[in-house]
Amino acid sequence: MKILWLLLLATLACRLVTGRWPWQFIGRPANPALAKACALLGVARNAGHGEIVDAHRRLIAQVHPDRGGTNEQVHEANAARDLLLAALQARK
Repeated sequence: MKILWLLLLATLACRLVTGRWPWQFIGRPANPALAKACALLGVARNAGHGEIVDAHRRLIAQVHPDRGGTNEQVHEANAARDLLLAALQARK
């Protein structure tokens, strides 16, 4: 009986900490491209449209070629924004 209570508490703790139930982690492989895009823009994986756009603007202001950045960095920032916005649309 104690094991069932511990499992129930662990399940609820997982839900509170991560926002997802433990069984939602099973069978869904992590997308490394999404993780890289989130890290590049500095947003959480569950960021909203406004957060993604604001983070993209801040990053572009830093890596723009007129400010010492490169075209490659701008392209990476744009690709990260596009990928996260597409993933956001897919979630809806």
